[in-house]
Amino acid sequence: MTRTPLVAGNWKMNGCLAENKNLLTELNQGLGQDVLAKVQVAVFPPSVYLTSVAKQLNAGAVLGAQDLSMADNGAYTGQVSGQMLKELNCQYVLVGHSERRQFCYESSEIVAKKFKQAQKCGLTPILCVGESQAEREQKQTQAVVKAQVQAVIDECGVLALEKSVLAYEPIWAIGTGLTASPEQAQAVHAFLRQFIGESSNKVANTLQILYGGSVNAGNASKLLHQADIDGALVGGASLKAESFLDICKSAL
Repeated sequence: MTRTPLVAGNWKMNGCLAENKNLLTELNQGLGQDVLAKVQVAVFPPSVYLTSVAKQLNAGAVLGAQDLSMADNGAYTGQVSGQMLKELNCQYVLVGHSERRQFCYESSEIVAKKFKQAQKCGLTPILCVGESQAEREQKQTQAVVKAQVQAVIDECGVLALEKSVLAYEPIWAIGTGLTASPEQAQAVHAFLRQFIGESSNKVANTLQILYGGSVNAGNASKLLHQADIDGALVGGASLKAESFLDICKSAL
């Protein structure tokens, strides 16, 4: 089963109008049709910059948001609805990123409701799962990521995963400079695909599963050429055009 690789750049809470313009100019120049014909590329700027980024982004790359509300609208100060994101031409939205789970206390149940809301609004959710260093040391990796995916299956059904993307991001490797070895990452990706396959082989075989966690130009190629790794969710390296372009090219 051939799955098109996806490279997604999560800018997190970084950037300004001038920096964004420079970054996008370089990305637009570097993302040729040789890459875009074979690799899906998406950028996820802070929500306040979605409109300006959309106007500047190369037609071959797409826009994603970092989060969305569980609600359609209403008295939810500071939140952004899926309909608003869709209106701004977002195609993807992250749900369940470990920083949201950790710092905003989002449970797997909340993440599942956001996943459902994203699909309701016509967005493709990228469901982020991953374990802490302590959980890995206690050999709980499989149990943790299984439970995080199971919460979405319980809320939406396994077939909902067919219109989504999964991203395995070990918490201990996010922004730390540590990276799961290609073999470690592949093992978790294979487990996730096997687990989903217990409910639907079709969904498991077609689902894009990305790796995230200190992905950079130096380690991307070995990671992205593992059998069950279908792309990357890139953090810090997506803020520099040269490194992000190198990662995109590594997915070819």
